[in-house]
Amino acid sequence: MQQHMMRPPQGAKKNRKRVGRGDGSGMGTYSGRGLKGQKSRSGSGSMVKFQGGQLSLLKRLPSIRGFTNVFRQEYSIVNLDQLALFPDGSDVTPESMVQVGFVKNLNSPVKVLGRGEIDVAISVSAHKFSAAARSKIEAAGGTVAVTE
Repeated sequence: MQQHMMRPPQGAKKNRKRVGRGDGSGMGTYSGRGLKGQKSRSGSGSMVKFQGGQLSLLKRLPSIRGFTNVFRQEYSIVNLDQLALFPDGSDVTPESMVQVGFVKNLNSPVKVLGRGEIDVAISVSAHKFSAAARSKIEAAGGTVAVTE
């Protein structure tokens, strides 16, 4: 095989139309852009978000209302059905909740909520308790302590 017979494999090269290479090429004079107008000029093209004079989507959407409370306190949530996994008579603290994996870290205070049932008598200390959680823990024979 000689060098002049070598060809790239099928599909390796794209056959592009070379525009603006004379009238004999079939894509000369106006080079497929038509006559005059915005699209025939170089550097033409509107913005991507332009919708032909229609009110843009960003302006049609309602503005955000209200405000963000910068003093909001985020709590790590623990439910009673999780605390029921601790053995009877154990002391449950935020540190022990981190060790077990119920709470990711102690950067935010822990709040105990009343989802689920508890049948073991445990003493729970956390930063906050819901009324349902407090009553269910005390009904099971446990104690509740609020830590700061």
